[in-house]
Amino acid sequence: MFSSVDTMWVLVAAALVFFMQAGFAMVETGFTRAKNAGNIIMKNLMDFAIGTPAFWLIGFGLMFAGTGPFIGGFDPMIRGDYSSTIPTAAFVIFQTVFAATAATIVSGAMAERTKFISYCIYSLVISAVIYPISGHWIWGGGWLSQLGFHDFAGSTAVHMVGGVAALVGAKILGPRIGKYSKSGKARAIPGHSLPLGALGVFILWFCWFGFNGGSTVSMTGDDSIVAASSIFVTTNLSAACATVTTMIITWIRYKKPDVSMTLNGSLAGLVAVTAGCDVVTPLGSAIIGIIAAFVVVFGIEFIDKVLKIDDPVGAIGVHGLCGATGTILTGLFAVDGGLFYGGGFAMLGVQVLGVVAVIAWVAITMTIVFQVIKRTVGLRVDESEEIAGLDIEEHGITSSYADFMPTAFVSSSTSPAPAALPVSDSVAVPVVDISSPEAKITKAVILTRQSKFEALRTALDQIGITGITVTQVLGYGMQKGSTEYYRGNPIETTLLPKVKVEIVVCKVPIALLVKTVKEALYTGNVGDGKIFIYDVENVIKIRTGEEGYEALQDET
Repeated sequence: MFSSVDTMWVLVAAALVFFMQAGFAMVETGFTRAKNAGNIIMKNLMDFAIGTPAFWLIGFGLMFAGTGPFIGGFDPMIRGDYSSTIPTAAFVIFQTVFAATAATIVSGAMAERTKFISYCIYSLVISAVIYPISGHWIWGGGWLSQLGFHDFAGSTAVHMVGGVAALVGAKILGPRIGKYSKSGKARAIPGHSLPLGALGVFILWFCWFGFNGGSTVSMTGDDSIVAASSIFVTTNLSAACATVTTMIITWIRYKKPDVSMTLNGSLAGLVAVTAGCDVVTPLGSAIIGIIAAFVVVFGIEFIDKVLKIDDPVGAIGVHGLCGATGTILTGLFAVDGGLFYGGGFAMLGVQVLGVVAVIAWVAITMTIVFQVIKRTVGLRVDESEEIAGLDIEEHGITSSYADFMPTAFVSSSTSPAPAALPVSDSVAVPVVDISSPEAKITKAVILTRQSKFEALRTALDQIGITGITVTQVLGYGMQKGSTEYYRGNPIETTLLPKVKVEIVVCKVPIALLVKTVKEALYTGNVGDGKIFIYDVENVIKIRTGEEGYEALQDET
């Protein structure tokens, strides 16, 4: 007899854990450059698509088809009975989505320079063999389980496995071009979309309630209901405390609260509490989250600046370091058996042993896997391919944002004008006599802040300029842009978003145009912009063949 409540709970949780793939995809895409966005999405998709049949054919059996100390057994296509209060199929899909999570962690650490075919091979191997064997030790009745090792939802079994694999892969792969100077100083390579990264973190936080809460695999009876409810509280509290602590740490260290590192802090708290979310108190989970914040900030800095390992998204620090930390802290904060609750050092010792054993297993096996791939099909793309971007070189797409151009600075001509206009409606606009020999055609190019475009457009309307060309551009002046920091590394040159407005005039005096633009854009601060003036030899309207002033009729 199956429990309908338990089965529904496990299936809903499995769906939530599957949706974590979307969260990881958004985090990794946002924290890397736009020229590699399609490649990131493709790798996250294939992690699940390749991992599912690999786990079905080989991995599940290695993990659950037996109670041997080191390996489960072989059950190709899962024909055995693994049911409890839930059907075998429900248990299988729940374990499948966990396996895919471990595999996808590596994608971010190896982003922007890994061959797609090589990544697919890695994904197949970790889902079929490496994750299932260490998973058997912990969840399949293996030797760590027999010793009493406690990892409720996978701080070690899932996240640390992925984090260690990421460390090995990123080390063998080497840093991205331009990541380190000749002296070895780390350079910031900012991701292209913090909003995408934030969306991914929110998705992951939401799905983590299924990741941790669903690991009860039961909602029958008061004990199960209380346990699941408590897990929700400890999971959320750890993440929140880690987020706040990370924000404070970065605020002090970098003089400003770092957005991307704080987002990593949220994930650090979630990863760390995953091992002991069922056995720690809310206070214990809060402390675990606070400790995780310190681990992720200083861990990412250590990996980046000392070890010189290039991890674009911080996956090694978040999943590897915080996964190990959270598992060990369970030996301190577990209410039943933890050192701080009178349990002595026994549980703590087993937790440390389990972490060390799994690190050794994954590090050795993944080193072999990546070295074999490197010496056969190759692990890293060519330098020219990396510079051009993996989207075009690996997938044949020129841009993951084709035909998309942000237009936040553009407004319709019917939008309300600013309260204070540079030029009054009552002012008569002088004009140049176009029949005069002194009359000439002039082009003005204006570079300024996006936020000032509306005021500029309105001022130009007031003096009769209705024909303009507007382009969104990136650039900097002699100041090299403003000083910014990304994950604690200074961004040496900041390409700031600007608008370039091009105007060609003849009848409207150029002096009036310049005066109007200056009044509209002036704030007295660096970045007000520049005006470039050019002589125009001729203007030809293609449709009518008109030349000179006659081709500029939109001006009046």
